[in-house]
Amino acid sequence: MLERFQGDRAALLGAVGIFSLAMVGSGYLLGDGLRRAKMADRSVSVRGVSERDVTADLATWTVSFSEKGDTLAPVQQTVDRQASAVREFFQRAGFKPDEIRDTGISVNQSYYYERKEDKVTVSRSIQLKSRKVMAVQAANSRQADLIRAGVPINSSDLNYTFTKLNDIKPAMIAEANQAARRNAEQFAKDSGASVGAIKSASQGYFSVGPRDGDSEREGDSGGSGSPFQKIRVVTTVDYDIDAG
Repeated sequence: MLERFQGDRAALLGAVGIFSLAMVGSGYLLGDGLRRAKMADRSVSVRGVSERDVTADLATWTVSFSEKGDTLAPVQQTVDRQASAVREFFQRAGFKPDEIRDTGISVNQSYYYERKEDKVTVSRSIQLKSRKVMAVQAANSRQADLIRAGVPINSSDLNYTFTKLNDIKPAMIAEANQAARRNAEQFAKDSGASVGAIKSASQGYFSVGPRDGDSEREGDSGGSGSPFQKIRVVTTVDYDIDAG
């Protein structure tokens, strides 16, 4: 009986030893597998930028004005004279009638209880849209002439647009991608590695803003208050990095 118990005990210890060796071996393999997986997941995210200086090829200038009075008819006549003065100003500056159009007119009537009287306000907007961008800029610098002509300007909104953005988009995207590749290669060189395949890539939106020195907010692909603009696009690319 004792000999049988000792034999069973030896067999049990042997099994435990084999199981322990198996666990150690599998643990090593698992750890090595994680290490290799981590090495395989090495990557770098870089950005590439492309910029172009352009000159806007379309100018849109909207002049708004209004007049207030007791009754509609005389107020409307005054506003009509003001509208004629704005159109004449644009035409004297060298623009054709088909470049000038009305963009809005409204009538507002108010009653003032304190004075027990009615007041009517007529508001109107006239817009100039022209490809002669520099001529529009020159005319805008003389808009004080409109005030002298009896036009009480409420707002004067001038916007310049570069309409050929789609023509230069492919080249700019290519430039941004090339810049991203160079940045990745520099990073890999500094790290003693090499650049592998692209994992993912994304393109930012094209922004249009004034060039340096022009005080204007930077916008999207719409326009700017300056005819001299800078177009910018940023791409983000993730590359695999191969160990050297």
